[in-house]
Amino acid sequence: MGLQVLYARCAGLDVHQKTVVACVLLTAAEGHERKEIRTFATTTTSLVALADWLASQQVSHVAMESTGVLWRPVFNILEATCTVILVNAQHIKAVPGRKVRREVA
Repeated sequence: MGLQVLYARCAGLDVHQKTVVACVLLTAAEGHERKEIRTFATTTTSLVALADWLASQQVSHVAMESTGVLWRPVFNILEATCTVILVNAQHIKAVPGRKVRREVA
């Protein structure tokens, strides 16, 4: 039994000091999923580009970890275009298969 789709067009953000990694998950009506990952800088210009990209993908909800204060500028820019959900990092890590891990070369 799979997970129930609550938001067909959503994104998860991993916020760092110099970058924001965004993973968009789009679910079609027939259930097919498409995932796209992009990295943005944390400058205002890049965060606006992130907001524009999420809007172009018709993302309605964004989840991001609320660790420290790094999330605040991201939240401030995105809240005008989509619903932003702040989540506890420990809760995200406890959900099997939901944390995107990237290898650094």
